[in-house]
Amino acid sequence: MSYGMTRAYLRSVQLMKDQVPSFERYPFNLPAVSAMDYLEFHPRVTYIVGENGMGKSTVLEAIAAALGFNPEGGTLNFSFATEETHSELHRYIRTVRGVRRPKDGFFFRAESYYNVASEVDALERERPGLYDSYGGKSLHQQSHGESFFATFLHRFRGRGLYIMDEPEAALSPYRQMALLARIHDLVKEDSQFLISTHSPILMAYPDAVIYKLTEHGMEPCTLEETDHYMITKEFINHREVMLNELFKD
Repeated sequence: MSYGMTRAYLRSVQLMKDQVPSFERYPFNLPAVSAMDYLEFHPRVTYIVGENGMGKSTVLEAIAAALGFNPEGGTLNFSFATEETHSELHRYIRTVRGVRRPKDGFFFRAESYYNVASEVDALERERPGLYDSYGGKSLHQQSHGESFFATFLHRFRGRGLYIMDEPEAALSPYRQMALLARIHDLVKEDSQFLISTHSPILMAYPDAVIYKLTEHGMEPCTLEETDHYMITKEFINHREVMLNELFKD
């Protein structure tokens, strides 16, 4: 596959299988990992989707860590660690970068965003003015959804590589559409996104690549081929039938 890789900041990653200590233990026993060889990214938007437990966050975290991001999230300058829970997968991933370098970057993790917000507070005390990049006030003083969107709106500056793990977690459907529009604005400003999500709304960005994680590994698919899209569409179109099926004795 080729997606015009001259524009990509991150062209691909490769699992160095010959160096993996054992495919019998976590995280190398996950199908998404054991079957992963060479994964190529779209220069604009790439999605990694799948059911819980398939390894989406593990793969995304490893890619971010291999690039130098803090496994808990933040910019390349964030070096805090509240808990060492990330896997060793990043040590066995080789990143292939483009000829151009991004001017900005951020690893957004919904799961550990509270820790990132606390680190922003600590850095603001050391260097007043950092809040300007996050909506003008502490992220802890905003609602969960507001703090998420403040980061997307103010901290993501363009010409960047942005890795996002389930960014829809605190966003209403309306806000998810607003995030999709924000992604488009940043793409036009020469940015690249790698996103793990359960939201069929966020998966809808045109001219993107979707990788679906299955019990057999990872394969490209269309939005309409994802379980997220099919189940949501079926529920909306045939709600009574599905509810009767769910609630029957």
